[in-house]
Amino acid sequence: MKKECKWYQVCPMKRFFQQGKLDKKFVDTYCFNDWKSCKRFQLEEQNIPHPDNLRQNGIIDEKLK
Repeated sequence: MKKECKWYQVCPMKRFFQQGKLDKKFVDTYCFNDWKSCKRFQLEEQNIPHPDNLRQNGIIDEKLK
């Protein structure tokens, strides 16, 4: 069983994925495997505010709302 990022259940990326706005490969890569390379994870760990539409790779995606 894959282990998920500790922030996944409250992360907007989960919601965007469930709404069909985010490709499964991003969730598989960042949320269930290499979350330490996720920009959102890094910012959460440092308690740095970031927008909901900041993708895991650090790009702000205007299509995610």
